Amino acid sequence: MAEHLSQSELDYPFKLLEYFNGFRVSKVIFSACELGVFDLLLRSQEPLSAQHVAQELKTSVDGMERLLDALVGIEILEVEKTAGTAVYSSSDVANLYLARGSVKSLHDMIVYQSQTIYPLWNNLVDAVRSGKNQNEKTFGLPSEEVFQVIYRSEEEMLKFMGLMNSSWVLDGHDIVTAFNLSCFQNIVDLGGCTGALAREMAKAYPSSTVTVFDLPQVVETAQKHFSQESDAVLFQTGDFFSGEIPAADLYVLARIIHDWPEEKCVTLLKKIYDVCRPGGGVLLVEAMLFENRRGPVMAQIFSLNMLVQAEGRERPPSEYTDMLKKTGFQNVQVCRTGKSYDAILAVR
Repeated sequence: MAEHLSQSELDYPFKLLEYFNGFRVSKVIFSACELGVFDLLLRSQEPLSAQHVAQELKTSVDGMERLLDALVGIEILEVEKTAGTAVYSSSDVANLYLARGSVKSLHDMIVYQSQTIYPLWNNLVDAVRSGKNQNEKTFGLPSEEVFQVIYRSEEEMLKFMGLMNSSWVLDGHDIVTAFNLSCFQNIVDLGGCTGALAREMAKAYPSSTVTVFDLPQVVETAQKHFSQESDAVLFQTGDFFSGEIPAADLYVLARIIHDWPEEKCVTLLKKIYDVCRPGGGVLLVEAMLFENRRGPVMAQIFSLNMLVQAEGRERPPSEYTDMLKKTGFQNVQVCRTGKSYDAILAVR
């Protein structure tokens, strides 16, 4: 890849320029989401002019026209000329993933990326130099208390929970079906947040009992803002680091291990092993690196995000396997889904 890129870029650095402008492309999408562009176009029964969109969303016509044109350029919107006036409409992709009303909407994920992750990445140079997260420099809060920063207000908690909810609406089915988990009758999703992944688990394995175990304030917010009618998922409050862990056949740790350094991860996994029923297991869900360090690029980017925001990192399968075996788990199986997140299953 590097050799191919360097050879093809010698005459003119097209790819490098695309990378340089990547942050601008992100901000075009972020801004359109925050302004409500995709929601308005989804509601409309016909294409709209920039003037109409600007009037509805209370923006300048000039600024909105430029934003809409950029969205056309990156193939998220469509445009046509009618009586000399450009009118804009949403693509199927925008309607499915970028408008709030869609069942697969990533709107909450985008808001969190724009308002929380983006400011942190402004301090990536300092994170690389110091090897520490940038919560203090970005938000003025202690870098040691990662989740106190993430949950620093009800608004911020809702943003983060919306991010997690979007993630599992998108990837949850592939994760829960990566292995046949029907033999596990009692499943506990540790740090299960809104319950989105647990709901996918309950759909795939209706004979199993699925419980979300999370901090009291998280459970309260989940039940207030993310509950569903006829919810098959149970909720239980607690702290899996400082308190007791409920008995179960299968424990799910989805995007938990990557938050912390190895020592803390091993302590948690040993605690889970000690309460896990014989024949039970643990399911880790993470974005796994390749062993040869050549990707996937998404996992490499996620690992940098752990540097700027938390205390952990993304890891290759061998490192997860070592931690699991070190704490007593055996028969480690790895499944790469080919999407954002992968699964590792180990049994007691």
